[in-house]
This record gives sequence, structure tokens and C-alpha cells, in this order.
Amino acid sequence: MERFISEKLLSWKSKSKHKPLLITGVRQCGKTYSIKQFGQREFASLAYLNLEKERTAADVFSYDFNVKRIISELSSIVLEQPIIPGQTLLVLDEIQACPQAITALKYFCEDMPELHVAAAGSLLGVALKAQQVSFPVGKVERCAMYPLSFAEFVCACGHHVLLDGLQRYSLDKEWPGAYTSKLTTLLKQYYIIGGMPEAVQTWIDSGDYRQIDELQQAILNDYAHDFAKHPPLIEVPRIRLIWDSIPAQLAKENSKFIFSHVKKGARAKNLEDALEWLADAGLIYKLALVSHPELPLAGMADNSYFKAYMADVGLLRQKAGVHYRTILSGDDNYIRFKGALAENFVLTQLKAMGIDSWFWRNDASAEVGFITDCEGWLTPLEVKAADNTKAKSLRLFCQRYSPRQAVKLSLRNAGVNLENGTKVWSLPLYAIHRLKECISAASADGE
Repeated sequence: MERFISEKLLSWKSKSKHKPLLITGVRQCGKTYSIKQFGQREFASLAYLNLEKERTAADVFSYDFNVKRIISELSSIVLEQPIIPGQTLLVLDEIQACPQAITALKYFCEDMPELHVAAAGSLLGVALKAQQVSFPVGKVERCAMYPLSFAEFVCACGHHVLLDGLQRYSLDKEWPGAYTSKLTTLLKQYYIIGGMPEAVQTWIDSGDYRQIDELQQAILNDYAHDFAKHPPLIEVPRIRLIWDSIPAQLAKENSKFIFSHVKKGARAKNLEDALEWLADAGLIYKLALVSHPELPLAGMADNSYFKAYMADVGLLRQKAGVHYRTILSGDDNYIRFKGALAENFVLTQLKAMGIDSWFWRNDASAEVGFITDCEGWLTPLEVKAADNTKAKSLRLFCQRYSPRQAVKLSLRNAGVNLENGTKVWSLPLYAIHRLKECISAASADGE
């Protein structure tokens, strides 16, 4: 499957002064496949080393940080292949298993900048905290990788022509039904399957939702196995309690994460470290409150008041026990969690696009699901799971704070209206990859 990260990798390779590249992301999101495919395609040779499996390689990095010696020993003893600057891509996979290799990235940057070095790690955030590793600040280029976005999923399923064709249509007019109906069906499939590469490939090969269920449960079991291996023993039961509570927390009317709902009588101070472990592992995303939408939003965020989402919408669906038929055919009783699933979908897509967002809530009458200051403009996003786009809270938000633009994400067709001086875009959920076009319109209007 072609991943959009390929463009970022090409950009990194072409830089005259490139630093070692560090790719982070949740386990099984495709980091290893993507970087190996890139190395085989764009370099004369690929030197791949898994530091979790090749434990003897740790000795090479533990002696000192002389990169010429490191490369010589990796080449002649460990990998038994030449590593040539300018021709070889050196990949250090599962780098969190060797803290000295993380530190060595600094010296690759300083002493051998002509060599392309790419490192990847799934539990890197956890390892950096637990092992107190000296991270090479300013000496590496970081790149976050996520499960397949919806746009990547559509392309992987062989329907890239839908996205290519849709790109010809402007955002201010309705789009042809030939596109909207097919993309709506694909969106439902994505809600079921999610973006984990193995799940997507299983769907492409089999078209069997039951196989997807089995695979997703296996992935969830693998994650639970990680809980027992990596964190401090005292945190394991707390991590499992929080992990298991996330679907129910999202389904609440006010889906703010409440520690006492994890376990009766539980206190935040006893569960915060476990929650942070899940966030550091990339398994969950925290969306912080912004009570007063002033720019920059990061300075106004209240991290003690947040929502917690899962990193993959398909895994959330599986963990919540939502049957695939419920999503495909609908049910009058499938209401509240339907909205939670749509919100989780939106956040995963925002992450994949590199847009930082915060949950914002002021009072019951003026609450919006997401807000961003992407490109320097305050932009609220209201999420609706179906085609009902009536959003009183968004309207009140716009009246109070007069943003240049706002976006309603739903299954309604594309379009735009001017409401009290605010340009309000209607953007279908299946076209969220075009969100930045809506936000960029504010820049064009302001110039």
C-alpha cells in the first residue's frame, strides 16, 4: 500500500543538510514497511537493523559514539554488508530497545551528515521517560506516522479515481451523487475496518468483515500484552482499567474523561501516570479544553480537562462491541455512540494531516467538538454523524467570537453559507482531507 508519508521521506532525502530521521507511531501502523519500501526504491542499498531482535548490536553502540567505528562494525560484523554514505539508507528499527542508539543519532548528525539514517520506534515516548534517555534535541528530524487515513484507505482499496475526480470540484457547490454515494459507503467501511495496515490488507484480500473482527481483536490483545511487558508492574492494572473505559467515556453525553468513571472511588492522582503511559505509547489521544478561544490556543489549553480518543477508529469500534452490521444498515438505537465514532474519526484524520486541535467547551449552549488555530486563524469544527447539520452551539460560538470561518463536518453535501459575517463551510466527512482548503480560504480573504 502506498502511504502518503512517502512524500515526507522524499523531501527528507533531498535536503542538502539532512539530519537523522526519527519516525514515531503506534505499533503496527506501518512504520517498518514504509521505511523499508522507501529504502529499496530510493537508495542503491538498504541496511536494516531491528534493535529489539538483534540484541548483540547494542554492544556496538554502548562502547562509544565514534560513528566511523559504529558503521564499520555494523557493516562488517552485524549486517555483513557495506554501508556507503550517499548510497545506503541505514534503518535502525525499534530504536527504543537501545537507548545508546538514540543518543548516537546526535553524532551521526554532527560527524557523518552525508549518511542517511532513519530510525523508528513504537514505544519511544514510553522508553524516553522510563529510561531517562539523553534525547538528541535539535539533531534529529521527527516524523509522526499514523494508521492509514481515510484518503489512504480509499486509494488502497483501488478507488483513487474518486479522490482525483472530486478534487476537480470546488468546496462552495454541491458535488455529483456519483461521488457522494460511493464515498459514503467507503466511509462506513472505514469506520468498521479502520486504518491499521494489516486490517486494510485483509479487507482488500478477503472482503470479509468477520476476518476483520478477528484481526482487530488480535491487535487489541497484542496491545494488552504490551501493558504487561513495558510499564511498571504497579501501573499495569490501572492502564487496563483506563484502556477499557475509553469507549464508555466517549459515549457519555458530556464525554469529558472522568477518572472516577474508570473505577468507583478512583482518584486522578492514582490514575494519571497510567493514562500518560497510554498517550506516550500512541494508543490514545488527549484533546484538551480551551475555555477562552484566544490565540495561540496552546497557551489557553487546560490539560486537566480533556477527552480521550483511540488512535484508530476501527479498533474503537471493535473494542466498543459495535457490530459491523449496525454501521452498515443503521439502527434507531445506534445514536450516541455513532456521534462518538464520528468524532474519533475526525481527530484521527486531523492528526494525520498534522493539524493540532483542542476540545473546547464553555457552557451547554456554546460547545463545539474541535477548534484549531491552523494557519493562524481561529476555526471551530462541528461534527455530526449524519446529514443533520443544525448546530446551535456552533452558531452561538460564531456570534460570540466572530471567526472568519467555521466548518460543519457531516454527511451533508459540500457548500458554504455566510452567517453573521462568518463563512460556514459544509464539508462531508469523507472529504475531510480537504479541510485545509477551507481554512486557507480565510487567509485568501484576509489578504
